[in-house]
Amino acid sequence: MIHMLHKMGIKSGTMYAAGVASIGLSAASWLTSASVEKAGIDRADRWGIFIGQWAPTFFAIGVALRLEETQDVRRVEREELLETAYTEGRTPSRAGI
Repeated sequence: MIHMLHKMGIKSGTMYAAGVASIGLSAASWLTSASVEKAGIDRADRWGIFIGQWAPTFFAIGVALRLEETQDVRRVEREELLETAYTEGRTPSRAGI
């Protein structure tokens, strides 16, 4: 799933921003529900908690995407190292990879 998100162009920073936005939206939904609805503070608490639970998921996906982005950079570096070694006529060592 993470690889698919990465291929779709979603960056880790986007998911971190979604996590922060979820925290803000949680507070805003609690305030709105507490002041506008007449259902009481319990319902406002449920809305705030419901939306607030999204934040850890967004942050975790952001971390996974960051790892995926790091692997892409390392993969490119490894391929460049191998190409350089082969064009120079020498067999590359696996120790440097």
